[in-house]
Amino acid sequence: MTAASPSIAYVTVDVFTDERFSGNQLAVIPDARALSDRQMQAIATEFGYSEVTFVLPPRDPENTAEVRIFTPTAEIPFAGHPNVGTAFVLGRLKEIFGRVPGDVLRFEEKAGLVEATLLRDKGDVTGARIVVPRSLTVGPEIDAETIAACASLAPEAISTRVHAPTRLSVGLPFAVAEIKDVATLSTARPNVTAFQAANARYKPEEDSFSLFLYSRSAENPWQVRARMFAPLDNVNEDPATGSASAALSAYLVTLLPDRDIDVEIAIEQGVEMGRRSLIGASVNKRDGVVRQVSLSGKCVSAMRGVIDL
Repeated sequence: MTAASPSIAYVTVDVFTDERFSGNQLAVIPDARALSDRQMQAIATEFGYSEVTFVLPPRDPENTAEVRIFTPTAEIPFAGHPNVGTAFVLGRLKEIFGRVPGDVLRFEEKAGLVEATLLRDKGDVTGARIVVPRSLTVGPEIDAETIAACASLAPEAISTRVHAPTRLSVGLPFAVAEIKDVATLSTARPNVTAFQAANARYKPEEDSFSLFLYSRSAENPWQVRARMFAPLDNVNEDPATGSASAALSAYLVTLLPDRDIDVEIAIEQGVEMGRRSLIGASVNKRDGVVRQVSLSGKCVSAMRGVIDL
């Protein structure tokens, strides 16, 4: 008899949705202690999801876990839906590295410490709310022609009534632009050649050019439809992009004249892909400065199994 191959467990969840096979897919490795960096990257590439998370014991015992986030091509410092989904998975476990999970989980990540509060319905974990670990950074501005070319749109589709297209980040940078209406946003398609040209012109050293487009409801400006394209990172389109949603939300509230305000924003994404997602963003602004941004969403378990190593 031959010995069985070593294996490691995984769970997949659909994030920012309460309907299975909608929202944004995430694979979580709840105990990644047996894996090397190379194996983590290979597993993320194998899944082909926008991100896969790998959970390790915390470096500081006061925290819940160290969480590493990989796209199909690279490790990244922070992303929204991986944190919400990982909190959902770990919060449903009886224990995490020998400790019973509470309602507040703290994740050590490349971008800093991420705090996640579990959402429950009749005692069952249904999702999570996370606090974004970094403050907003803004700039540089990006010309409307570049944005339009990347999205296969006419330049006049880009709205500058609130802000010019610009690069925004709360840990992961995106080129962000408002589109004049939802109907036009729905016609956007990524143009890889234009993305390559934009990447050469605007790309920082550590990232590829990613585009987050949105349109606001005429009835309620805090209801937003969004789409995200990152073809240079093998993400033709993403059904839910928490980090970009957080950056956009922080920026829109920063632009308000109010010095003290709390804003709740509902961001719908993934509609054109048939994977509708709903991201809740909460922004706290005091003395003219955004103090805290949090993201919340529901999750649904999808699959579980083992990976042969």
